[in-house]
Amino acid sequence: MTEAASDESQPTGGAKLRPTLRSVLRYDVPASLVVFLVAVPLSLGIALASGAPVIAGLIAAIVGGILAGALGGSVVQVSGPAAGLTVIMAETINQFGWAVTCAITVAAGLLQVLLGLSRAARAALAISPAIVHGMLAGIGVTIVLGQLHVILGGSAQSSAVANIAELPQQIVGHHDTAAIIGILTITILLVWPKLPAAVRKVPAPLAAVAAVTVFSTAANLSLDRVDLPGDILAVNFVPRLQGGPWGELVIATITIALVASVESLLSAVAVDRLHTGPRANLDRELVGQGVANMASGAVGGLPVTGVIVRSSTNVSAGARSRASAVLHAVWVLVFTVALAGLIESIPLAALAGLLVHVGARLVNLNHIRQVREHGDLWVYVATLAGVVVIDLLSGVLIGIALSLAVMLRRTIWSGIHAEGEGDQRRVVIEGVLTFLSVPRLSKVLGSLPEGGTVTLELVVDYLDHAAFDTLSEWQQSYERSGGTVVVDEIGHPWFQRGKSGVPTVRREAADKVVPRWLAPWSEWQVNHMGVAVPGQRTEPTATKAMCRGTSEFQRRTAPLVQSTMSRLAGGQQPHTLFIACGDARIVPNLITTSGPGDLFTVRNIGNLVPARPSAGDDSVAAAIEFAVGVLRVREVVVCGHSGCGAMQALLGGTPENMPGLANWLRHAESSVRRRDSTAPVPLHRHLPPTEADQLALHNVLQQLENLRQYPLIAEAESRGDLHLTGMYFDVGGAQVYLFDTPAGAFVPADASRRPAARA
Repeated sequence: MTEAASDESQPTGGAKLRPTLRSVLRYDVPASLVVFLVAVPLSLGIALASGAPVIAGLIAAIVGGILAGALGGSVVQVSGPAAGLTVIMAETINQFGWAVTCAITVAAGLLQVLLGLSRAARAALAISPAIVHGMLAGIGVTIVLGQLHVILGGSAQSSAVANIAELPQQIVGHHDTAAIIGILTITILLVWPKLPAAVRKVPAPLAAVAAVTVFSTAANLSLDRVDLPGDILAVNFVPRLQGGPWGELVIATITIALVASVESLLSAVAVDRLHTGPRANLDRELVGQGVANMASGAVGGLPVTGVIVRSSTNVSAGARSRASAVLHAVWVLVFTVALAGLIESIPLAALAGLLVHVGARLVNLNHIRQVREHGDLWVYVATLAGVVVIDLLSGVLIGIALSLAVMLRRTIWSGIHAEGEGDQRRVVIEGVLTFLSVPRLSKVLGSLPEGGTVTLELVVDYLDHAAFDTLSEWQQSYERSGGTVVVDEIGHPWFQRGKSGVPTVRREAADKVVPRWLAPWSEWQVNHMGVAVPGQRTEPTATKAMCRGTSEFQRRTAPLVQSTMSRLAGGQQPHTLFIACGDARIVPNLITTSGPGDLFTVRNIGNLVPARPSAGDDSVAAAIEFAVGVLRVREVVVCGHSGCGAMQALLGGTPENMPGLANWLRHAESSVRRRDSTAPVPLHRHLPPTEADQLALHNVLQQLENLRQYPLIAEAESRGDLHLTGMYFDVGGAQVYLFDTPAGAFVPADASRRPAARA
């Protein structure tokens, strides 16, 4: 075990571990320094893009890092001013002024605290990812359009549309030294990821801003630079609310609170995927973010959110606890106070170039591919366009409205289609079937020829009253005209219960429905056994059931397993030889959760293994030799079961007219002798086994001993290439037991923890 892995503060499995001083010094302090180097230029740039005082970005980084880092629900998330709020803040500052905006930030923080205390945090995750990604992309486009003007020597316009309109003139106009600095910044940011790993240890934003600052200072370029207050520590700012349009103030507060909350929660969820430590408590995270926003607004800072760029940097730098996020804010404070002159030498065009790069990265191509694959591209585009052309809140509302419309369309266009030709037709209906789907449903049903046989296949998640009436009335009308309707309902019996007069409103209100592939034929084919098709010969019920089952496999299961079967077509490599009783209630693949190609199965009456290869039954011996000698299985399982007819026959005698059965059960006489000469085999369950079941337990162990008399078995087991396992299946309890050799008993499979359960 490595030293890092053995450190007691290493986060694993969601345990709440208290960091040690050694862990903080080794992991969190270095990580905090890396995050600090990323946070300073980004905080300055975001303040610039928002139209707020530049110092407001640093205040938000300090307050957010300390308070949200210490109080939030995510251990390694880093908080501070975020690019996602720049558009909203620019509009709010322009409308209300900076002092009122800070008061709005305090109110938004209070609203976040209330939402967190009400445990409503997860509700924010109900917003479609297409809307969230579209919102971020719209923000990114808006940032790029505004900051391009700054890079080109001009100033950002009042809206994205105005920025687009003025951009051609700005491009062809006179460009001063600001354009050189901005373009140089973007170039460094683009080239930096392609440099050697040793160079890339310096964060790209820091390298770009530092390089162009040194260059502009050395070249003595005349540029607008960062302007900080004379005494940074003298915080005498008081936010205030002025009388006026209270409705607009409330809307601005709710907008900032919701956008900041969604961005923080999504960032926390995303960060959870980057590490193996404790998972984020989203409600606590929302409370921590709210407290940080109240404090940030109170001292003149921008709103705070969890930021994925800084958080992912924190994780990749090796952070293990909250100390990293808190310490990064301490370094920002120390840097700001001690090196204010250095900050004031940074050109505003460099920060604009940094923001153009950040904004462009918000338009994520992977996100676009994902939403397109899920059919939500139009929601993404509409949200993006709304944010750019109108404003952020309008864009999000447009996205929500369009996503609801898409959902309704998908509901209306449920999977309704007709198959077949002539007099044999099948109508397949899938998904949610409501009144919205009735027009299309009526059209498909009305297109069917009269007098034929129609199978109505219902695979629906919900069936409302209007859809039920449509189906029921059509069935009655079609049958009155001489046709036949077979209702084949898969899953919850919505239609069947409606026909019986006890419709269900919710799935939970009904009894459990056994999956078709698991249920006996009698449970899912009862409505199809007695249907007589004109002109066809009537077949026995069992034959109908078999045909029905193979038809079901061909239509539903075969397309799902075809790729697996194709891979197995060239040969088999099973891992287990499974010797089971021929009892119809024992389904080896079901009780072992296995599939095609996993088990090499031998079934006979009583799951018997003749004592020697020459004992008169070559079929079992041949199967054993083939499985072990040719297929090289790694395990042999002998599976007995409760209520075994073979064991009952051994105790009560076989009928005289069944000489073959009597001859075969001679191979189980050793099991009877074992039961009579040894103590009962313990079975860990509530009810003691019956006499026949106790014999079945002894029989499993005796067959394992018989297996060891086969040379192939004995040699493979001695080499460690083969394990023998005793299994017992309680039919009534649907419980699998494995023989635990150290305990000398059959124990439940979920408690045996193989490989201890080897016999």
